[in-house]
Amino acid sequence: MDSRIHQSGVKDIMKRHILILAAGKGTRMKSALPKVLHPALFQPMLHHVIDLAQSISHDSLTVVVGFGEAEVKEACQQYPKVNFVRQKEQNGTADAVKAAKDLLGKESGSLVVLSGDVILFRRQNLEALLELQKKTKAAACFVTAKLDQPKGYGRVLRDSIGHVVGIREEKDCSTSERLISEVNAGIYSFQLDGLFTRIDGLGNQNEQGEFYLTDIIEQLAKENKGVETLILEDPIEMTGVNDRPTLSFVEDVLRDEINHQWMMEGVTMRNPTSIYIDRRTKLSPDVTLGQGVELQNCRIGEGVTIDAHCTLSNVSVGPHTHIKQGSVLADSEIGTHCQIGPYAHFRPGTELGSKVKIGNFVETKKASFKDGAKASHLSYIGDAEIGKDSNLGCGFITCNYDGFSKHKTVIGDGVFVGSDSQMIAPVTLGNGSYVASGTTVTRDVPSGDLAISRVKQDNKAGYADKIKKRLNKSKA
Repeated sequence: MDSRIHQSGVKDIMKRHILILAAGKGTRMKSALPKVLHPALFQPMLHHVIDLAQSISHDSLTVVVGFGEAEVKEACQQYPKVNFVRQKEQNGTADAVKAAKDLLGKESGSLVVLSGDVILFRRQNLEALLELQKKTKAAACFVTAKLDQPKGYGRVLRDSIGHVVGIREEKDCSTSERLISEVNAGIYSFQLDGLFTRIDGLGNQNEQGEFYLTDIIEQLAKENKGVETLILEDPIEMTGVNDRPTLSFVEDVLRDEINHQWMMEGVTMRNPTSIYIDRRTKLSPDVTLGQGVELQNCRIGEGVTIDAHCTLSNVSVGPHTHIKQGSVLADSEIGTHCQIGPYAHFRPGTELGSKVKIGNFVETKKASFKDGAKASHLSYIGDAEIGKDSNLGCGFITCNYDGFSKHKTVIGDGVFVGSDSQMIAPVTLGNGSYVASGTTVTRDVPSGDLAISRVKQDNKAGYADKIKKRLNKSKA
């Protein structure tokens, strides 16, 4: 960091605007999907960068779109305060920033420029960059790192006493400049005063025929407007994703960071390199996760055990619940001390009270279970309310769809439903009622009543032997 305090005549930074560059196609990804929408830990890369931007104070946040504009905008609907500007053609980083001129050209303060494919950059370093600019009043601050293998990156040029004099893109470097180990990370904070005027005056006389944002750094340095750098201790943070191997690499880095954080907070992980947890998930102490567990946007209570190869998405789990192997749960609320699975499937709208048991190969959808209710195995329960301490036998099915509309099944408290029974919804079973095994319920069962709809059994004496003899004769 240059120790000089610059007196460039530019007012102290007050407002802060953030611009994320996300217009590129990502040719090396070999995909019809825009590069910034490729997921890492269950979220598009762009979401990671937007989340980083939103974690610091700012007056506006804008994304530069280009290739796949409609898809990118649609993928960002959860961020209603984000603005979008369009880069008509991908003509370099300065051209990308210029796309925001109509929106930001008359604004004051600073402009932070981030890349939509650099998802490992940490908040503390972004804050350090901004604090550096505030302290030095520099016209521009940018992030650098020193690499043993700098190939592919623009080199940071300094004079004999260490002041930045420019950035040279690798394709334009001389042989001696290629030997420089300090590289540009592509993360900047500029003072807005005069920035777009400078961009308008840039040329593209370089190997790629593009308009480089890095040329602004050289201009400011020549005019002694003040250019400062933040050198990263961990160069991994500046990794940009341009192909699928790199995407896999950065996802592994994210996974390891998140898993290490939670283990330090009291979470046990079996084979943590196989466990994937997104940044939105919150875990409590004494949670145990088996290998192959995936958690997306979940809230997991104290003492919960989730066995191997379970996948949970948008799920809240109360303390001391056990989710057994191979279960898949989505958009559900689960209470305390529940037993789930193995191989249970919760579809959206499933709600469990406390001490509920949902066993192996049970599928639920828009179903609520009050305290102590049980459905132990091989059942489908959809559009249903199951009362307190009711028990649903093996092979229980709610027939909730008549081909035109969905209908509801309501089961009261303390109900027993025998195995292989079907509820032809809409239907209600009153408190304490009893449904015999093999019954198809087509109308309401009042409280305390027994429902049975079996066909009377008729045993044909010796008939099985007759059938066997007939079959043996036909085979002969």
